[in-house]
Amino acid sequence: MKVAMVDPSLFTGRYDDSLCAALAAQGAAVTLLGRPMRATDAIEPQGYRYRPRFFRWSERARGLLGEGAAFRIAKAAEYGATCLAGSLRGMADADVAHFQWLPLAPADKHLLRRLSGRTRLVHTVHNADAYHADAGVQGRGYAALLDRFDALIVHGDTTREALLARGVDEARLHVVPHPPMRLARAAAADMEAAPDPLAPRLLFFGTMRPYKGVDLLVAACIDLWRRGHRFELMLAGKPFMDVAPIIASVEAAGFGHNLLTDFGFLREQRLDAHIRKADLLAFPYRHIDSSGAFLSALHYGKAMVTSDAGMFAALPEGVAARVPAGNAPALAEAMLPMIESPAIRLAVGASARLYGEALSNWKDTALKTMTVYRSILGR
Repeated sequence: MKVAMVDPSLFTGRYDDSLCAALAAQGAAVTLLGRPMRATDAIEPQGYRYRPRFFRWSERARGLLGEGAAFRIAKAAEYGATCLAGSLRGMADADVAHFQWLPLAPADKHLLRRLSGRTRLVHTVHNADAYHADAGVQGRGYAALLDRFDALIVHGDTTREALLARGVDEARLHVVPHPPMRLARAAAADMEAAPDPLAPRLLFFGTMRPYKGVDLLVAACIDLWRRGHRFELMLAGKPFMDVAPIIASVEAAGFGHNLLTDFGFLREQRLDAHIRKADLLAFPYRHIDSSGAFLSALHYGKAMVTSDAGMFAALPEGVAARVPAGNAPALAEAMLPMIESPAIRLAVGASARLYGEALSNWKDTALKTMTVYRSILGR
């Protein structure tokens, strides 16, 4: 079976890499089609091929344009042209074209229209609200695109129920759980680059967007610092929002010395170093279906605090401290025992590790995904 895995912007590179390798291990001929790789990418194809199919010109111009409006306009223009008139080689000649993400829905509709009838189309809906209500033009028309796919893969019942409520045909929906992932391991230089903690360290890592609740986390930390509790907060990852007011609020409260930041597109090895040096991990999301960051963190055995949004609501008792989404005071109270007690952190972290070990693995995910492919090829 020939599979084209499509993630034009490599939104979920770690997931793509893991799934492609697992599918290849089951005998599929897999090619992952994305953008040219960056130094921050940690994809190392095992048994499958990688092709930089999208954004080749704009990625070359990235160094000159920076990552502001000019770069985004260049990317959108190039992607629109690719979807309208670019070569379909590698997708139309595959048995299945499996789209992980649709980065620009107004352009994606043209690519899907051109592919329709030439190959079977599959899409993984990682979150029912794919752009988390803050994408603007990027997500305009995304919901209508779901009708163009032969099959839709979701990671759990939260997304499945949301799509059913929107009128998506149940026969096209397939639940394939999201397995835990492992980041590329930090080298000695990465560990040295991550500062050693001077007090218990709370870490938020990954891309920063409004729905992820970084502002709620900072408000909870300021509350605890004002009450005299001693700990550090590290924010590590690329902001896709204005974080200046959040940083200013910490400085204005007089606790700038407790805040550490490592902003930018961080290599997986660097994120791995930050996680290893943290004592407590925070996922204060306002809304989410499935969190790759959380699933990447389970095997570290770190204590975690989460909201009760999406997949977090279904966590077994004791795996993480859970609070109502959007509630900063509750977040502060949930974090406090783990900040103050190494024993509590150890116990919660051990539960998280055991939970991760009990979840599905990539072989199971590949087998279920292959079953989805065969079901639409056999129609």
